[in-house]
Amino acid sequence: MSRIGRKPITLPEGVEVKIEGAEVTVKGIKGSLSFGVLPGITVEMKEGRIQVSRADDEKHNRAAHGMTRAILSNMVTGVSQGFERVLEIIGVGYRAQMQGSNLVLSLGFSHPVEVEPPAGIELAVDGPTKVIVRGIDKQAVGQTAANIRGFRPPEPYKGKGIRYMNEFVIRKAGKAGGK
Repeated sequence: MSRIGRKPITLPEGVEVKIEGAEVTVKGIKGSLSFGVLPGITVEMKEGRIQVSRADDEKHNRAAHGMTRAILSNMVTGVSQGFERVLEIIGVGYRAQMQGSNLVLSLGFSHPVEVEPPAGIELAVDGPTKVIVRGIDKQAVGQTAANIRGFRPPEPYKGKGIRYMNEFVIRKAGKAGGK
């Protein structure tokens, strides 16, 4: 039995869950998210908690059991607290600024890079070298942060580029040089 899949999800104050067949909708103070449950997985409410179970021990049901529970747990957290990813920009002349709701990055290219946030994602700048990605969908927040990081990933020699806050970049020695 999946250790993660069998743990019940407790609902915080102000979060409502509606289960209609294979569709689970979670509503909270920050918004609403829905998820289509795979066949072979059952989601039900018991004593104010969400319980996820599977029909049998087939391989695809075992794989989907813990994943479904984790996705539902992230949905509950997202609509009640939200998710946030912080990116640091390191490098001389590298900076970020907001133009309306769009993020404009100066990353040493011949042109500025403009990022338009997808639906449900909010971008913010805290100083010229810190970008904050917020939203209620954990997957969308992570993907947007990864897309922004992908414009200039940290390079291993000087460490310049865009990295996640507190990300450790393994540094390489430069040329041995000389004789």
